Amino acid sequence: MNYKLIGIIIITLTYLYGIVLEILERRSANNPIPANVADVYDPETYKKWRAYHAENSRLSFISQTVSFVISLALILSNAYPAFARLFPKTDFLQMLAVFLFSTLTDLLLLPISWYDTMVIEEKYGFNRTSQKTFWLDTLKETLISLALTTLIGLILMWVHKTLGDWMIVAFTAVMVVLALGISFLSPVLTKIFNKFTPLEDGELKDRLTGLLEKHGYKVRAIQVMDASRRSTKSNAYFTGFGKMKTIVLYDTLVEKMTTDEICAVFAHEMGHGLHKDTLKNQIFSAVQMFLMAVFAWLTLRTPEIFTSFGFDGINYGFAFALIGFEFALFSPLFSLLVNAHSRKAEYRADRQAVEEGYGEALISGLKKLTRENFGDLAPDPLLVKLTYSHPTLSQRIAAIQAAQK
Repeated sequence: MNYKLIGIIIITLTYLYGIVLEILERRSANNPIPANVADVYDPETYKKWRAYHAENSRLSFISQTVSFVISLALILSNAYPAFARLFPKTDFLQMLAVFLFSTLTDLLLLPISWYDTMVIEEKYGFNRTSQKTFWLDTLKETLISLALTTLIGLILMWVHKTLGDWMIVAFTAVMVVLALGISFLSPVLTKIFNKFTPLEDGELKDRLTGLLEKHGYKVRAIQVMDASRRSTKSNAYFTGFGKMKTIVLYDTLVEKMTTDEICAVFAHEMGHGLHKDTLKNQIFSAVQMFLMAVFAWLTLRTPEIFTSFGFDGINYGFAFALIGFEFALFSPLFSLLVNAHSRKAEYRADRQAVEEGYGEALISGLKKLTRENFGDLAPDPLLVKLTYSHPTLSQRIAAIQAAQK
């Protein structure tokens, strides 16, 4: 069987699927704006949004095409095994060679990332990232990614060598634990990129604390993140496990939203906690880990796959790329199911904000977030079903207003 040809076909199909999504994204700019969100942009700002949307769409198309061409060229030329042969023939070093080579080839896309941040985002007034910050962030992200990939590769190699066919269960379990560990450490990891300061005492702090404690949550801290160092866009999130939560507010959010609007956003987030949405997402994540483990098992028990791509035998680093190719075939269906569940969870969380008395504040807050982040007001319905984890702004407002009645 020509496994290389199968791999090329899968890469091509994945690329074409991405282009179809990009076409749907472009078409969205011509959709009529629903009446309940017509006030989000004034005519001049909407014109600016359409120009921003068009430039991002073009850049996304270029990025996907360049990535596709690079992947195709590397596979057809057997560049991965050629680079690996420069290293000693131990399983670990052969794996590390592929990871290093993948990291180096990823750097070929850096000009596109730089253009996105330093040109497009700058042009439309969103960028506050300095050249120094951009390159330091890139270095940190590259090193962290390489370290995590190497760790996962070592785990994969160990469970395969030690447990053989039992690796499916073991690898799934270890990956779930690792994912939980990363989530637990996320407050520490984010400090590598941003600075956090305690929210000043006052009405906002008291109301956020009271809102959570009303439902049995203990607040570890309420912190403000210096997101304005990189962008003018706003966001906020919870972090932490169980009933012990840390609230993180972007400084841009604190500057631009009212106290009621911020409380509404966190009543929504609290709704996710009350409905155990994080736990449900972890279950979906575990299912994905299981599928990846199955693909890993099928791949590693077939050494002919690796020789078809030019390797002398199994390479645990290249196995990662193969698993990614294989999962790409199932990813659209899996994403369809996960996103459908996620959109339902968002409606539930919005209803929680309504029950707390923040329905109108949530509507105004969502409109403000959409305006500040240049969100799409009328995305293609098929695109929403395939890729959106949240309902559209219009759908959310309609549901909030229905809940208020």
